[in-house]
Amino acid sequence: MKLALCNEVIREMEFARQCTMAAGMGYAGLELAPFTLGDDTYRMGSAQRASVRRAASDAGLAICGLHWLLVAPAGLSITSDDASVRDRTIDVMRRLIDLCAELGGDYLVHGSPAQRRVGDKKDPKDAAARGEAAWASIAGDAQKAKVVYCIEPLARGETDFVNTVAEAAAIVERVGSPHLRTMIDTSAAAQAEAEPVADVVTRWMPTGLIGHVQLNDRNRRGPGQGGDRFAPVIKALRATGYQGWLAMEPFDYVPDGPTCAARAIGYVQGVMEATA
Repeated sequence: MKLALCNEVIREMEFARQCTMAAGMGYAGLELAPFTLGDDTYRMGSAQRASVRRAASDAGLAICGLHWLLVAPAGLSITSDDASVRDRTIDVMRRLIDLCAELGGDYLVHGSPAQRRVGDKKDPKDAAARGEAAWASIAGDAQKAKVVYCIEPLARGETDFVNTVAEAAAIVERVGSPHLRTMIDTSAAAQAEAEPVADVVTRWMPTGLIGHVQLNDRNRRGPGQGGDRFAPVIKALRATGYQGWLAMEPFDYVPDGPTCAARAIGYVQGVMEATA
């Protein structure tokens, strides 16, 4: 398992500096949030793509994937009643799939809770069907790009559409593409699932439906900065044969982004060594 940092944690820095800092902390990859590079990152030109690849490569890092996909530009939604909004959103999703592949990434994580809510729509069931149709519509694009597009279950405090791995897995199975999967965010799972996160890993990883894992405490800080203990999760990941990326994705940076990033990898490396 390789360790990655979600780059928004240190987004105030110039991108090349983000890469050198993350590499210096021991991270092998950056999980890129497109909004950190501007509102129109989905339209990034070839020269800028080359610059991003070079900055990561020069630091010895991989751009392992993308997440927080629909934060920018403003006004996106996969569940909107407005067909033009949905069409624009799907266009952005397709462009980000292409961007991910060209930057060398393996996966995209579709969280974006505000851009998939259904309870504020005229008919929540129809809105949910529109959201599922949006995910189904890009599965072929992900296959062509040779990346995995992951539906991220999120806690109810963030969104009212797809809160558990089971709900996401049901959509993935209905779509039926190996390039559309779900994933486990440990903070969301700790809040939304009925069983411990390690048991969620044990239950779902063998199905082949899990494409990625993000590590964070249920208090939304980095792993090791709250009450959640990650040794059982790491043991379960090993026992089920997971060999993908583990991305640190805190939301509350205490005391600041760089220190939070450093503490997260130090803690997880210690857990991995202790449980080897």
